[in-house]
Amino acid sequence: MKIFRWAGLLAVGAAIATSSAQAQSTAKPVAVRAAYIPVITWLPAWVAKEKGFFTKHGLDVTLSVAQNLSLLPGTVGRQFEFAPSTATDLLKATSSGLNVIAVAGEVFETEANASTHLMVAADSGIKSAKDLSGKLIATPTIGGVIHVATLYWLKQNGVDPTSVRAVEVPFPNMADQLKAKRVDAAEAVEPFVGAMKAGGNVSLTAPLLSAGKEVIFPFWIASGEWARANKDTVKAWRASLDEAMAFIAKEPDEARRILAQYTKLPEVVVKATPFPTYRTAITAKDIEVWEKVLRDIGQLSTPVDSKKLVLE
Repeated sequence: MKIFRWAGLLAVGAAIATSSAQAQSTAKPVAVRAAYIPVITWLPAWVAKEKGFFTKHGLDVTLSVAQNLSLLPGTVGRQFEFAPSTATDLLKATSSGLNVIAVAGEVFETEANASTHLMVAADSGIKSAKDLSGKLIATPTIGGVIHVATLYWLKQNGVDPTSVRAVEVPFPNMADQLKAKRVDAAEAVEPFVGAMKAGGNVSLTAPLLSAGKEVIFPFWIASGEWARANKDTVKAWRASLDEAMAFIAKEPDEARRILAQYTKLPEVVVKATPFPTYRTAITAKDIEVWEKVLRDIGQLSTPVDSKKLVLE
């Protein structure tokens, strides 16, 4: 009698398990929209899309290219569920009243693997921060994290940040502007750093590292209201990126093929571009570092609680 009872229970359990598996397999994927900038920083999202990691975690992701990272905080919750950002843009957006929070890390700048450099011509005579006083610097975005870091580096080295001028120049055009001496220095990022070094230019500093030996660079943001109401979706997003980052480390050649697909860069450039340090973990302390930098150079006066800017 007990044998039949146990057999029945096992049958019921198997039926429930089968039903649950079928429900999961037939559940409709959650549709999310995400922006990206066409540089190697955002490779994990492209890999997650191309290798099916988003689908595996129940997401139907639409990726759309964008050009100006600093404008993206205002798009989350409307055009996009997830968008790239930096700590300085997040802090400024929050101080202006936008409800946006960090939901996943992407790239960390480290001493062992710096991807952003302040480049000068080898014959420019510029050897130190003090030599930049009165000079013109090319930057991707005047209010962006790279230029903020450059200003902070100048102040750390005894140079008044207001003594330098800046002009916005797209990364691909910086080498030509430097060669023509239309600018005195350029805030470049890989793969453009490598190309500029090959052209005879030199790195004056890795400006982001002025804020610390290991600092958050770009990461993913979302509307605060949406993210807190959709934590399972955010968790699936992170899990997908984690798998993609592991894939990049294990299958670099395939990852570079995907990199070429999304950036349209020549094969020789794709092969020569070093992978940045990818990591999805992000904490309030990562944001606080940049809050202190902004306050030190006078670009943040409104009170901001960094602890509320990262989804737990």
